Amino acid sequence: MNIALYPGSFDPITNGHLDILQRARKLFDQVIVAVAENAEKDPTFSLEERKRLVEENVTHFDNVSVESFNCLLVDHAQKKNAVALVRGLRAVSDFEYEFQMAQMNRHLDPKIETVFLMPNEKYFFTSSHLLKLVNRYGGEIDELIPANALHALRSRFAKKSVSEG
Repeated sequence: MNIALYPGSFDPITNGHLDILQRARKLFDQVIVAVAENAEKDPTFSLEERKRLVEENVTHFDNVSVESFNCLLVDHAQKKNAVALVRGLRAVSDFEYEFQMAQMNRHLDPKIETVFLMPNEKYFFTSSHLLKLVNRYGGEIDELIPANALHALRSRFAKKSVSEG
């Protein structure tokens, strides 16, 4: 069985993430969405919340599972017998960072390949960070983020506005 890990912080999950996942699940027998703890990124949502938001969007995919991890990605991939890591590339600006990560992962375990997938062009400009920023200032992001994540985002920033005011 060809297993791939699709790692990320998913803070929160976007339609771009889901587009990449849809592409990956056609290439591999099983795709594990691996939600990283990533405390150094100061996430908006807790690890449990991010994992739940992803889970709620993949229930209809028979070959996708979701789990969290807090270790080296390669170590987690080895534990899951993954043959590949799936990464999304939106723009040229993503490439340098992703290339460095792929090379480090190859150094740590040359048997695990990194596969780069590009989302649909309508998601090239989206990132969780950008969507959080646009949402915070009242911009329209409904077509770029799943409904559950949009609701969670709006609720989270509404609570912050109340507590800040």
